[in-house]
Amino acid sequence: MGYGFSRADVSFLGSPAGAAALTEVDRLELTQATHLRDLERVRRTHGDRAAALVETVRLRRKAGAKLADAGNWLFTDDALQQATPTLVARRRAARLAGRAVHDVTCSIGAELAELSQVCPAVIGSDLDDARLSMAAHNLAGRRNVLLAKADALVSVSTGTVVVADPARRADGKRTHDPAKLQPPLPDLLAAYPGRDIAVKCAPGLDFDRLDWPGEVEVVSLDGAVREACLWSAGLADPAVTRRASVISSAGTSFTLTDAEPDEIPERAPGDWIIDPDGAVVRAGLVRHYAAKHGLWQLDPRIAYLTGDTVPPGTRGFRVVDRLDYREKTLRAELRRHDCGPLEILVRGVDVDPDKLRRTLKPQGTQPFTLVITRIGRTPTAFLCTAVRPPSS
Repeated sequence: MGYGFSRADVSFLGSPAGAAALTEVDRLELTQATHLRDLERVRRTHGDRAAALVETVRLRRKAGAKLADAGNWLFTDDALQQATPTLVARRRAARLAGRAVHDVTCSIGAELAELSQVCPAVIGSDLDDARLSMAAHNLAGRRNVLLAKADALVSVSTGTVVVADPARRADGKRTHDPAKLQPPLPDLLAAYPGRDIAVKCAPGLDFDRLDWPGEVEVVSLDGAVREACLWSAGLADPAVTRRASVISSAGTSFTLTDAEPDEIPERAPGDWIIDPDGAVVRAGLVRHYAAKHGLWQLDPRIAYLTGDTVPPGTRGFRVVDRLDYREKTLRAELRRHDCGPLEILVRGVDVDPDKLRRTLKPQGTQPFTLVITRIGRTPTAFLCTAVRPPSS
């Protein structure tokens, strides 16, 4: 859970004295091995402020991998964990550019920081006093941002787009049940009838059961699926109900929707196997992605794609051999190919990759990828070399 910050802590940390103390503490290692020694050293100098100082420095170091320009920000551990990565928040803000927006679960201000760059007026509200004080520190100097203490389930603004990010933990565990989010998703939606609203949710949410009338956008960042965002009908293209947004910090981002064609041929496996980005898979747009890039499916119920070329910038697996899925056969073929380092990818077959790798015991020198899947009812293995072609 991390240290429980008070408003007094935030006030001190945001003061010139607090800033000087944080600079001093930042010179320490603060590793797991040195934690107790470092904490005792800070206590000797700063007394009961020590825990807040050490925790803030620790969180700032973690935040650098997730948030841009947040080197002087204040956080709680939970708030940093739930904070939207800058590139993801920036994409959402771009869709709302020019609108007045109210983030009703603003926390420490990660979404507000991006919204304030492109929206004329931004309101942020939360019930947590410490987080609101942190947001005020983090967003200092942004004249188009207003912060207020308010319950997300009580509408306190008019004429704004509502943005919400319900907490995804219930009883200390991550939940995919919309009714167990905090605040519960059904209650949140009921609080803003007829309003334009965008709600950030866990990507594992069962969208079909939710029966959402607008657009569901699944977002990945650098290969990891980060979130799903529910866009109300007023904020979405009426032709789009599903969108995959694949964001890369390298700049090779793309978006795909269910308004695009999904007709693909049925053919034998090609020279390459492609495992689509997780956002494409979770948004249910595998066929759309295949149609866009001249690919087809190994099996209509499995998300692996195949073809004779690989989409630019995408990791592909060049097929070396197609094998029956029998351990004796696999072991012999791996030995014949001098297989050493072995990556095992599995879809549609009940196989534990780590256990199988220990069973096969590859002892050669050449790296390979073993793609195990089902074609029809037949478990099939493809021995491949993994290649990431240059972007075009």
